[in-house]
Amino acid sequence: MRSPIVKCKAISVRVGEGIINEPEIIVYGADWCPDVWRARWFLEIQQMRYKWVDIERDPEACAYVERVNGGKRIVPTIVFGEGSILVEPSNAELAAKLGLTIEPK
Repeated sequence: MRSPIVKCKAISVRVGEGIINEPEIIVYGADWCPDVWRARWFLEIQQMRYKWVDIERDPEACAYVERVNGGKRIVPTIVFGEGSILVEPSNAELAAKLGLTIEPK
C-alpha cells in the first residue's frame, strides 16, 4: 500500500518513504545583501521552505542570475516552481505572490 501524499506550502512529502521534493522556491543571493536577508527572513517567518543559493560561492548560479536580469547581478532573485521570477521584491510583493495577507503594523 502506498503512503499518502501530504501537501505542505512549498513541498510535497510522501510519508513513510523518505522522499522529499526540492522546495518550489529558490532564493539566489549573497550574504552581504540586506534585501536578501529581509526576503529570507520573510519566507522563514511565513514558514515557507526554500532553497538558498549563494551566488558568491556558485559561479553557475551567478551566471543564471546575470542571464535572467539582463546581465546584471541583482539579488535577491527568487524563482518559483511554476517558473515565475521576482527580483528584489518587497515583503508585500512576496506576500501577494504567495497568496498571503500581511497587516501593516
